[in-house]
Amino acid sequence: MIVNMKDGATEQQIEHIIERIREAGYQAHITRGEQRTIVAAVAPVLLAGALPEEPAARERSLLEVVRGVDTAVSGLPPAVQEEIAQLFALLAFPVTRRTVAGVMAPWLAASPAEIATFLQRWRQSRFALLRSGYRALQELTSASWYGNPASWVRIGYPGPPDLTK
Repeated sequence: MIVNMKDGATEQQIEHIIERIREAGYQAHITRGEQRTIVAAVAPVLLAGALPEEPAARERSLLEVVRGVDTAVSGLPPAVQEEIAQLFALLAFPVTRRTVAGVMAPWLAASPAEIATFLQRWRQSRFALLRSGYRALQELTSASWYGNPASWVRIGYPGPPDLTK
């Protein structure tokens, strides 16, 4: 079940819906707009050369990557989901986006070079927490793209063998 809240929904309203979902016997997975925005901004850098060049195809592919990351995160244990939510919250907050990530512009306005510098800094950081943050972004993005059958043609992968024959 997917519940899409109105922009500007309060935390109290969101918590109310989460409680109703749990009462119905389901697990709630919250994806906020900031997470999707960050994935949409970093994916072209992490997947440089892999995404289609044609603008409309590129946009469709990025949307599939964003959805794939949402799907991947929703399948993780709750504790890991919470850690990933904290990572995206850190990157979404303007002060920490600037100070910890070194990205001055809002994510969708940041240049590919600025995003690449941020990713490289975190990848090579002496702090294990930042390296883990980089790995989470890289692994979720790569798994979302390369695990999607729509990407296989671009990389020359024919798909898994048919073992039923």
